Amino acid sequence: MSQLDRKLEELLSTCRTNLKSVDEDLIRKAFELSLTAHQHDKRESGEPYFNHPFEVAMIVAREISIDDISVACSLLHDVVEDTKFDLAYIRSNFGNIVADIVDGTTKISDIFRSHEVITVDNYRKLLLSIVNDARVIVVKIADRLHNMRTLEFLKIERQQKIARETLDIYVPFAHRLGLAKIKWEMEDLAFKYLNPVEYDEVAVAVKSKRKTRENYIKRFTDPISEKLHQERIVCEITGRPKHLFSIWNKMKTRSKVIDEIYDLFAVRIIVDSDDKNKCYNVYGIVSEIYKPIPERFKDYISIPKKNGYQSIHTTVVGLQGKLVEVQIRTKKMDEVAERGIAAHWAYKENIPIIDKDMLSWISWVRDIFGSTDSSDPKELIESFKLNLYQDEIYIFTPKGDLRILPKGSTPIDFAYEVHSEIGSHTIGAKISGRMVPLSTILKSGDQVEIITSKKQTPNADWDKFVVTHKAKSQIRRWIKEKQRNHIEAGEQLWQRRIKKVKIPISNDDLIKFISHHKIESLSEFYEIIGKDGQSIDQFINLLQLHIKPIAEQSKGAKQGASLFSKFIQTARKLATDINILGSTYSFKHSFAKCCNPIPGDEIIGFITTGEGLKIHRITCRNILLLQSQKDERVIKVGWPKTSESEFLCGIRLVGKDRMGILQDISKTISEYQNTNIRSVNMTSKDKIMDGYFIIFVKDLPHLNSIIDRVKRVRGINIVERFEYNAI
Repeated sequence: MSQLDRKLEELLSTCRTNLKSVDEDLIRKAFELSLTAHQHDKRESGEPYFNHPFEVAMIVAREISIDDISVACSLLHDVVEDTKFDLAYIRSNFGNIVADIVDGTTKISDIFRSHEVITVDNYRKLLLSIVNDARVIVVKIADRLHNMRTLEFLKIERQQKIARETLDIYVPFAHRLGLAKIKWEMEDLAFKYLNPVEYDEVAVAVKSKRKTRENYIKRFTDPISEKLHQERIVCEITGRPKHLFSIWNKMKTRSKVIDEIYDLFAVRIIVDSDDKNKCYNVYGIVSEIYKPIPERFKDYISIPKKNGYQSIHTTVVGLQGKLVEVQIRTKKMDEVAERGIAAHWAYKENIPIIDKDMLSWISWVRDIFGSTDSSDPKELIESFKLNLYQDEIYIFTPKGDLRILPKGSTPIDFAYEVHSEIGSHTIGAKISGRMVPLSTILKSGDQVEIITSKKQTPNADWDKFVVTHKAKSQIRRWIKEKQRNHIEAGEQLWQRRIKKVKIPISNDDLIKFISHHKIESLSEFYEIIGKDGQSIDQFINLLQLHIKPIAEQSKGAKQGASLFSKFIQTARKLATDINILGSTYSFKHSFAKCCNPIPGDEIIGFITTGEGLKIHRITCRNILLLQSQKDERVIKVGWPKTSESEFLCGIRLVGKDRMGILQDISKTISEYQNTNIRSVNMTSKDKIMDGYFIIFVKDLPHLNSIIDRVKRVRGINIVERFEYNAI
């Protein structure tokens, strides 16, 4: 028998031992394809790459033990990602279920390839694939476990990146799926590579105390075993030392040395029966022999955790006054505790892809990605990690209904858990009949009554103390909507008032003005006005003091910005015939640099000395001044009815700087009627982009169409015709 034949037989034998049923042909077929696909590939260690999918399949078969489909998917999980065989090939040869699981594991790999979540949409895809079939993440967790076991072959930087990602993402997933042994091993391995010095210290200390601990556990459990034998209760009693990462965490959070961590002494009693009442009988016997600590009692049998975990936890005062943690559960409960979701496959016949016992977990996942409207990937992933790994508390409604919430939850979190509308209209809360602040931290067993009012709306301060994803998402959504309404109302109010008081000011000048008054953006300015309509009068008064006389504007315009001067110099070279008093004359003329008219603008002419006819827009400030003085050199002019000439024009853009924004703007302009871009100047400060585009346009409708299209580019807040005005 060859080495590969022995590997296949080892895998099949493991499947026969641990799975309810095995499609051996499916396993063989997946084994052979994986071997063929990876035959020329090597791992960092130099060993054949096929060893990796084989070991992942062994982990799924031996340590998780869901079903034969999961084992086959483990063998194939890297085939689509790393070899010439595509998903269509997998689907045609193995069916839709196997193909969908392999596709899900590939998507997760793509998302975490750079060790960070790039977009919210990708993270939602990950979550959705898990909801569709939880075996996707089971295979990926097994894949990560084997990678962690072989991490020593990578460079230190890669080791630490992968170890950190394992702690942040895969350990919480294993916790939520109830894969306790795998979770502990991944934690210890990550601990080893992230904190090697501390890892060695804890490992040496635990190893040195091993015999002492084993002797103590034996002396502690002997009287319990004797009493259980007398009561004819068949149980298995074992010592349960804490894993290294847990010990180190408790040393760090409690500021204690290893000798003071009582969890080093822990006992598990597994009742050889499915009768949960016997667990309570065992608890009674333990409490008779050793004094229990009431506040350390937890009954997860009556109220299981969200991942299905059931057990009685109690801490008692043992020999020599040492504290010992005792866990009591049935064999079935123990298997669920150790193998989580996998145990549901073992205890069900004809199980669907989504086990009904996991529906609460799946509902929780759906709530996470379904209710999020955040566009910030970091915000989403932090919220998700928080919800994955938090301890749970048990809260009751006044009618006695149970709600499971993360540790640290407040009445606001509870209100949103009951219903979004209740959360948004909360004005007060009672705990056991007593009024409490809404920021009060809830404790397991609290009975909470929420008081609401239709007039109440979410408070921005709530976001500072709520902990559940649902509450944070709903509160932030309301805040953003309210902020958006204030900005829109403020802008409308400002435009009406400016028009009424006839203050000539461009957006560029307005930005300079508000910056002078420590306001960072136009949005913030409009929001201030929208919140408090009275503040607009103060801004109007300040602006009137800030505006300089027209004479000073002319002086400032002569100095000009270098970019605008170049633009005007080019524009003056492009002359076309002008209708003067209804007829077309070849009269020396040029376009005024103060307003730069283009076809479509209402225009007027001014006869100068030495420079011929100057063409202005009819709304130009300088022309308005001359007209008010009844200057006879001002004459009526107009554009020819048809003109094929193009005119140089400038547009100014302000928005949020981002990668690719210049490319998006340029593409939007150039693709509209083959518009020619003459020059571009862009600057960025504090993530705010200020850009100037000099373009050739046919007429005013052409320009307005371009402005409308550019306004739709993501991140652009302001698009306006480019004019230089000194203020």
